[in-house]
Amino acid sequence: MLFSVKKIRNASFFICFLVGFFVGIRGLQAEDFSANSFKARDPVLYSAAYSTSTSFQLFSTMGQMAIGTSTAASYNVSAGFLTFPIVNTPIIVATAGTNQVALSWTAAVGYLGWNVSGYKVGQSTANGGPYSFTAAATTAISSTIGSLTAGTTYYFVVRALDAFGNSIATSSQVFGTPTAPVTPPATPSSGGGGGGGYVPPAVVTGALFSGRAYPKLTVTLLKDAQVTATAIAGADASFEISLTGLTAGNYIFSVYSEDTKGRRSSLLTFPVGITSGATTNVSGIFIAPTIITDKETVKRGDNVTILGQSAPQADIVISVNSDEEYFAKTISDKSGLYAYNFDTSPLEAGEHYTKSKALIGNMLASGYSSAINFKVGAKTVEREELPKKIQVKAELNNDGKVNLVDFSILSYWYKRPLTEKAQATVDLNGDKKVDLKDFSIMAYYWTG
Repeated sequence: MLFSVKKIRNASFFICFLVGFFVGIRGLQAEDFSANSFKARDPVLYSAAYSTSTSFQLFSTMGQMAIGTSTAASYNVSAGFLTFPIVNTPIIVATAGTNQVALSWTAAVGYLGWNVSGYKVGQSTANGGPYSFTAAATTAISSTIGSLTAGTTYYFVVRALDAFGNSIATSSQVFGTPTAPVTPPATPSSGGGGGGGYVPPAVVTGALFSGRAYPKLTVTLLKDAQVTATAIAGADASFEISLTGLTAGNYIFSVYSEDTKGRRSSLLTFPVGITSGATTNVSGIFIAPTIITDKETVKRGDNVTILGQSAPQADIVISVNSDEEYFAKTISDKSGLYAYNFDTSPLEAGEHYTKSKALIGNMLASGYSSAINFKVGAKTVEREELPKKIQVKAELNNDGKVNLVDFSILSYWYKRPLTEKAQATVDLNGDKKVDLKDFSIMAYYWTG
């Protein structure tokens, strides 16, 4: 399916007439949908609205009888909810403290008319809810929930709201278990021999990261631009990475993955505050799809195949930008692979770019991938997917490039004792240490 978006001009009266006419028809043909538990997402002829109850949700959008684009000389109407993709879901961070849990989250970003006006925080003592929601400050991306019972695990989600207060994105669930105040034993009033003083209980300072990537492939976690841990995602693309022994403070964490062809995802970066003596839970990480085209230049009117990898059985929304922005939709297979044959007939000659995002269900959405360029011209030129491998030691992570990722790996080992494996990889001049000489070698082979 393919859609185009243009400004609607000089059609106010005509559109109002159409809406009134069709709403009247819809009233005569009203249908009820009911079941014990279901969700209906279908464009209908009511103006944009959200109907909810304890057993179902109905998402409706103003539009014509079927998804598609109607055009005339003076206006363009794009119907169907796919034309206006849902906002990306926030990454939520929870840190338990004394009788409280501190929450923070990344801002939800809307596209093509979706504007986030605020957030609600859902709280429950049951895994998976139901949640009790309270509004956060309009522009806040953090909230501290106090007066909690020590030793009880609390579960939280964050909802992003549109201008009408409707929920348009919901984060993954995150949890925290508040602690009780630590009270040292009373000091004896009189002396006596022996025993050492009060020894406080051992504390663990760490972080737990969880989210979605690509099935059975490696997820790499960076802390302040240094590779710090990796994990293998499961068959459903879910992953979890645990870090312990951290020092309290503020960090910049980043994650990325590579697909089966060695194509790397865009880097997803977010700040996290680590509290001493607590495990900080970071939930809702959703790595954007990889993306590439099969052609660098395509003859106008021929198809260009847009492909990549994401989570399995995800809806993949593809954007192609030119004077207009075109959208297409496909579904990834059980391995997360997707491909869409885009007809270039509507595109003018010249350079264009495409990007993609993934949606799972109706509330979990990744951000957009990095954009990749292609040209529309008089002849077709196939794309070489990846550069030829650089056979030098400075290429540390086997992606065919020498860039900041390799620099981060080398920086981690700067003046540190080398393991046998690290020595074979990062000791570029063979002197059994990493120093400025190794960085000079890397600089010589730098590709960016």
